[in-house]
Amino acid sequence: MRKKPSLAASLTRSYGRNLGRLTQSAMRVGGQLAGGLAQAGAEALQSRRLPAGPGKWLPGVAMGPGGARHYALFLPTVLDRIWRPPAPLVVMLHGCGQNAAEFAQITRMNALAAREGFMVLYPQQDVLHNAQGCWNWWELKVGKAQAEAATLMQAIQQVSLLHQVDARRVAIAGLSAGASMAALMAATYLDRFCAVAMHSGVAPGAAQSGLSALAAMQGFRSQDVAVTAVGKARSVAARRRHLPPLLVLQGDADTVVRPSNGEQAADLWAQITEAQPGPVRQQQRGRRLPWRQTDFFAGGALCVRLCEIQGLGHAWSGGRARHAFSDPTGPDASRMIWRFAQQAMRQAG
Repeated sequence: MRKKPSLAASLTRSYGRNLGRLTQSAMRVGGQLAGGLAQAGAEALQSRRLPAGPGKWLPGVAMGPGGARHYALFLPTVLDRIWRPPAPLVVMLHGCGQNAAEFAQITRMNALAAREGFMVLYPQQDVLHNAQGCWNWWELKVGKAQAEAATLMQAIQQVSLLHQVDARRVAIAGLSAGASMAALMAATYLDRFCAVAMHSGVAPGAAQSGLSALAAMQGFRSQDVAVTAVGKARSVAARRRHLPPLLVLQGDADTVVRPSNGEQAADLWAQITEAQPGPVRQQQRGRRLPWRQTDFFAGGALCVRLCEIQGLGHAWSGGRARHAFSDPTGPDASRMIWRFAQQAMRQAG
């Protein structure tokens, strides 16, 4: 007897078919549908202050098993002069209590994109799906996390099809809940990302409910869950490609997501990839906060980089001043993420 497909799988296929039809229609009518999606996204983001810069914003909306999610795509005007299409893409997932526009303001990733020549995608969580604006990375038992991850992948796929993204050069990064969702997506969609960066997040598999998520943030973690996560990831990685390289940025003065979470995320990734740690190196850029850096290698390839930033709380390191969850005194996290992604791109060939 043939096994009946799950509801989630059916929804995923249905949304995938619909997205394909929509994209083909958009291309036939010269982008009219893309304009309609942009208008829908613009209406949702119109009250937000998207940062100005040498480029243009293209708001949009993506549909998936987790519902609809708005996003904003930044396209730097210098892109064609630095990179010929297809071009790299960096996906940025905001944290709780933030939105796409504010995250772009804090991280200043667009300024870097304008200089280096890559696109930046900022998905936005809907308060109807989480009242605090958090990505639901911990809702694994009920499938909400997986459905939300699939919806975010639809946004990435939609942008990639419409704007000539190089599928080999897509990196994903996030802060706090966004970091945990970024790691979950990288562990789920192994062949879609060249690099992943977690800034002040919890490792995938550390929680499967709201209560266990709060406990994990404070450094409490079920050993059984950790072992199960490693085993599942190993089995998936054995069947498919290896996990993408992981960059972990963690403040040692963080009281929201305890510093031990950074170590746990790095150790988990290292176990899966069978990477070994190198020596701990002390780093500092000018007068910014110093950090301890540990690189993990397997077969000569960099698999994990752990950066423990001394004196940094629960905030984006090197971010814009006078914003919540942002500390301008730390090293430039956006630049560190892009440089790490560039190294991963070169490493992958």
